[in-house]
Amino acid sequence: MFATTAARAFHASAVNNFKVAVLGSAGGIGQPLSLLCKTSDKITDLYCYDVAPVNPGVAADLSHINSRTKVYSGTGPEELDRVLDGADVVVIPAGVPRKPGMTRDDLFNTNASIVQTLIEGVAKSAPKSKVLIIANPVNSTVPIAAEVLKKAGVYNPMNLMGVTTLDVCRANTFIAENQKRDVNNENVTVIGGHAGITILPLLSQIPGAKFSEDEIAKLTHRIQFGGDEVVQAKAGGGSATLSMAYAGFRFTDRLLDALAGKSGVVECTFTENSITPAKFFSTPTKLGKDGAEEALPFGKLSAYEQEMFDKMLPDLQAQINKGVQFANK
Repeated sequence: MFATTAARAFHASAVNNFKVAVLGSAGGIGQPLSLLCKTSDKITDLYCYDVAPVNPGVAADLSHINSRTKVYSGTGPEELDRVLDGADVVVIPAGVPRKPGMTRDDLFNTNASIVQTLIEGVAKSAPKSKVLIIANPVNSTVPIAAEVLKKAGVYNPMNLMGVTTLDVCRANTFIAENQKRDVNNENVTVIGGHAGITILPLLSQIPGAKFSEDEIAKLTHRIQFGGDEVVQAKAGGGSATLSMAYAGFRFTDRLLDALAGKSGVVECTFTENSITPAKFFSTPTKLGKDGAEEALPFGKLSAYEQEMFDKMLPDLQAQINKGVQFANK
């Protein structure tokens, strides 16, 4: 009996001993994301990387928290290889934040270069890791990452995922408020991309929910442009950092469940797939030991959703192509 129990305990701990690297750990998203990772019982080693001089202090601060996760710091390009070596999952929130009046597209040139450099490091030092892209604009930075990995000869579509979970979190929150229901019971499917009209919540598929046409239009718009609410409310002081950190950790945690062997893990994520004419598309995706194992069909659309889908697809494809062209210039 004891031997069996001990074996089970060993197995449980072995499959939850993950090394996670957060690239951009000193930023507005990176710090709270790293904090959440420090509390995870699935992560044994957390590597915090940034170019900011404050980064060693962020790691030191986190290391005082009484959880089993060990925290390590890597600051500056010369330490990137060490941070990435042996990583199971690499989460990339690095980049500059949005300011009032800026769109995600305005961030493109700066963040595109940052992501390109970091993914070159991944290709060299952690080519088999699962890479989660948070850095905006996700519709373009994920294709950039794919092109960099292809050039290095290490691209595996199942290993690269754009984190669109914040759109799902917002949809769940706004729908629960509107319908006066428990938010913990909501799981809204949000497809497309991760910017403006490319974000398409499928409100017609929510069990038991009833909306007027006006409510559908207003809720859809609020989910699509929820980030603007935060940018404006912070009055120039930042963008959606705390909610994005939560969403980033939620997706990371679910992926770690799948990597550890848990079955039935399905999350919306932006991957290369053939679900639509767009080369990359966020759709419910089966996560498993190999990463994003299967992009699943998103089901029947209402007339309104079909209209929005037809409208957003060219925009999404243009943003994807912009990333591909940047990586190949």
